[in-house]
Amino acid sequence: MKIKAKIIDKEGLKRTVTRLSHEILEHNKGSKNIVIIGMRTRGEFLAQRIQSKIEEIDGYKPILGILDATLYRDDFRTRLKQPEVSVTDITFDITEMDVILVDDVLYTGRTTRAALDALMDLGRPSTIQFCVLVDRGHREMPIKADFIGKNIPTSLNEEVKVKMDEIDDEDAVYLIESPN
Repeated sequence: MKIKAKIIDKEGLKRTVTRLSHEILEHNKGSKNIVIIGMRTRGEFLAQRIQSKIEEIDGYKPILGILDATLYRDDFRTRLKQPEVSVTDITFDITEMDVILVDDVLYTGRTTRAALDALMDLGRPSTIQFCVLVDRGHREMPIKADFIGKNIPTSLNEEVKVKMDEIDDEDAVYLIESPN
């Protein structure tokens, strides 16, 4: 893995989470009707941080759920020989709620489309709003994030690697050269 640039450091990530939380609260006129759903794996930890920051700002702790959309992907049979499936942990009704779907990186849009399918199997929310830490471009699906931490235009031979303390022992976002 050849690191080309460190795009966001620990303090930058904290500021980004704070800004995203404020944007979510402003757009939804508070936190009373929102639920936050983080996509496995790093979206889950980003969602937990946003949940905590919203509670700190607004005084109300939104319900948090975790979604694994692996089996909903349109390419899991062809792309993955043995798909790694984690547990979805959404034990509440999302019907008529404003769902904030959280992921670390938006790329082709296929994972997001799969997540939307998975969410619709769980209920009929009032809205589904999409929050990403990084939008790197190169969409294959008509997917757009509502809340974006940072736009990082990339070439096809580059990747965005998000690291989070909870699993990587570091908070950072790197631009790396793809190992083609």
